[in-house]
Amino acid sequence: MGPGTTMSDEALARRVAALFAPLPQVAAVALGGSRSDVGLGAVAGSDIDIEVYVRDEIDLDVRRSIVDAAGGARRAELGMRFWGPSDEWIDAATGAHVDVVYFDVAWMEDRITAVLDRHEASLGYTTCFWHTVRGCRALEDPDGWLAGLKARADVPYPEALRSSIVGLNHPVLRSVLPSYANQLAKAAARDDLVSVNHRLAGLLASYFDMLFALNRSTHPGEKRLVEAATRTCTRLPEGMAVDMDDLLRSSGADLPGLLARVDRLIDRLDDLLRAEGFTESSLPSLRRP
Repeated sequence: MGPGTTMSDEALARRVAALFAPLPQVAAVALGGSRSDVGLGAVAGSDIDIEVYVRDEIDLDVRRSIVDAAGGARRAELGMRFWGPSDEWIDAATGAHVDVVYFDVAWMEDRITAVLDRHEASLGYTTCFWHTVRGCRALEDPDGWLAGLKARADVPYPEALRSSIVGLNHPVLRSVLPSYANQLAKAAARDDLVSVNHRLAGLLASYFDMLFALNRSTHPGEKRLVEAATRTCTRLPEGMAVDMDDLLRSSGADLPGLLARVDRLIDRLDDLLRAEGFTESSLPSLRRP
């Protein structure tokens, strides 16, 4: 069993996986999220995250029959597409929250190629799907497709990808005119709390994307990021966890102070970048605007 996984969780996950496995559309089924091999461990209320890798869409009626065969549901939300195809339900017997997400096989293969071969960076969350594949725990893999993709993902962090992530994400913190810091200053000046939260979320997405890249560590996703960074990263900006807590707890109550805290957070990240060999010639946005 994975970290934090109870016997009933494990049995339910395997029961669901076994029901999906015979379908012709399914290449593999895996356990992910906090219960994966690289997860932080389940806590109270953690979902059972099941990844179904498919070559074609599975009919909704078939998915509904799988929920019934797995033990039924107190409540079910099937056929959702808000964040990609997914089904979620509350298991009738245990009350466990089951979260099934469907990943297209060709799409996931391309996501791995994008970071490992093409070294494509995103504004935040660049290596999350690499992390997903690397860390998921196969429950059903009849043809070995997932094993092959996991072997492909089990490689050292590409230095070109590391540089690409820093190069794309660092300027938007506070260097360029439409930077998150500049947008935060404007939002604070007009007392626009919705915009403050929106731009702060973007800033932190880029901040953590760089932080995991600097440590040659895959990005674990949007949850428990301070904990993940503290556990997995050996190179951290001075006082990162304290600064982050101070920034977030004051973001709505002290807008003028918010901007100073943002600067402090980025200043300390820049100190780490310089310690890692980045210079103003290789990363011009290290120059303060």
